[in-house]
Amino acid sequence: MQALVEYIAKSLVDDPQAVEVSTVRGSQASVIRLRVAPDDKGVVIGRHGRVANAMRTLVRVASTTMGKRRAILEIV
Repeated sequence: MQALVEYIAKSLVDDPQAVEVSTVRGSQASVIRLRVAPDDKGVVIGRHGRVANAMRTLVRVASTTMGKRRAILEIV
């Protein structure tokens, strides 16, 4: 999961070195936290949150197909 989010984020932003992805495991779900440079935050979120919602959907589907616990994407 973490590699998928990192790959997508680095493909979108202007400063790929500033992309940080971390995972926090909870009792019922894993939370994947994505950090980008302040200038790139708008690109990752997209218009009306379309890019962010697409990334969240991909993470949700990938976690389901892998048979793992529920995954949530959080853009910090």
